[in-house]
Amino acid sequence: MSDPARSGNAAADDAVPTAGSYRPALALLASLFFMWGFITVINNTLLPHLRSVFELNYFQTTIIESVWFIAYGVMGMPSAFLIERIGYKNALILGLAIMALGALGMVGAAELVSYGVTLVSLFVIASGITLLQVAANPYVAVIGPPESSESRLTLVQAFNSMGTFFAPYFGGYLILSRTVGGNSLEGTQLTVAQRLADAQATELPYVLVAVVLAIIAFIIWRARLPRLGASTQKANREERKGLSLWSHRNLVFGVPAIFIYLIAEIGVANLFISFVILPEIGGITPAKAANYLILLWGGMMVGRFAGSFIMQRFVASRVLAAFAIFATIVMIGAATLHGMVAMWCLILVGLGHSIMFPTIFALGIKGLGPLTEEASGLLITAIAGGALVAVQGWLADAYGLQNSFWLTVACEIYVLWYAIYGSRPTNPLPDEPVVPAAQ
Repeated sequence: MSDPARSGNAAADDAVPTAGSYRPALALLASLFFMWGFITVINNTLLPHLRSVFELNYFQTTIIESVWFIAYGVMGMPSAFLIERIGYKNALILGLAIMALGALGMVGAAELVSYGVTLVSLFVIASGITLLQVAANPYVAVIGPPESSESRLTLVQAFNSMGTFFAPYFGGYLILSRTVGGNSLEGTQLTVAQRLADAQATELPYVLVAVVLAIIAFIIWRARLPRLGASTQKANREERKGLSLWSHRNLVFGVPAIFIYLIAEIGVANLFISFVILPEIGGITPAKAANYLILLWGGMMVGRFAGSFIMQRFVASRVLAAFAIFATIVMIGAATLHGMVAMWCLILVGLGHSIMFPTIFALGIKGLGPLTEEASGLLITAIAGGALVAVQGWLADAYGLQNSFWLTVACEIYVLWYAIYGSRPTNPLPDEPVVPAAQ
């Protein structure tokens, strides 16, 4: 027999949360989005640095980034199952701890000047980010009213873009500007001593990153976070028998949409500096090119803040379609034009890409109810699409760096199709609110 008092408390727990009840949690989670955006984009300044230190071609350089995104493919679903066992809050703390461990590994890699240790350390950092992504993205999407999930997730993703905006300053100043390779024009040959000295330039940045991650983990450990309601927890065995992830079109087409979008975003970001320093485009040093990379990520930040506001007034799928059309147009410009015009087309694609990930993610889990955790795991696993940046690296070696951007154009077209058709929900399940106070 149920306890009337307990039933009353449960009803109160499942009441629709007020804005004030979840805003403190959103503010704290925004710091996580900032940090994983920051660390991810440090790679964009790290890649040309490592290319110089280890004397790599484009394909070998993009393999480094592929290892980063392979972690998403390997750890996405295990992260979802781990969250089921330890809960969202503990998952966030563990994810930060794993990232800090990987950052310290990068310090060791710089000291040893080891390509292998660099790859392993980046894999560890990306594994921690994967756990954070699987936990934080659905948490933000369902923590408030369902009708504003796309706007809310786009807003916190704007803080992710804020991290990506500041990272090139950080990486450009503490890595590229302090190295011989970072201040040399494309084609300059470095001595062995110069390359060894350049390798150690990454030690201080990653020590600072590890310290900040540890501080955020401590703050989250001390914080009281709302927990998700029953519909967003993994369905029990009996419930699960009648439910299928594959009956939801928005998820089925959303997984490849995330995968394909990441090919576009990572390909542009990681090859941006290499593209801009070409004599027929910008003809500048990598250190100066990093300043223009800041504008690319700045466009993503501005676009996400603006997109969050726009989606409060317009249907999210239509907003996504408009941004995809813009991204397609400017990428065609980057693939066909020359000089500073081509460079500015590549910068502007950041604005077009800005809302794509959070909007696709929120549309992909819409109406998934008790399947939300598993759906989130699949969508985060799809971030492994960024590993195919190696394909673009191969295209750049075989057909020219500029021609490789036609792959990006094809990616934008798929996102447009998803916005128009693939994102329409089928067989939606009921959503329930979160519990407004930590238990």
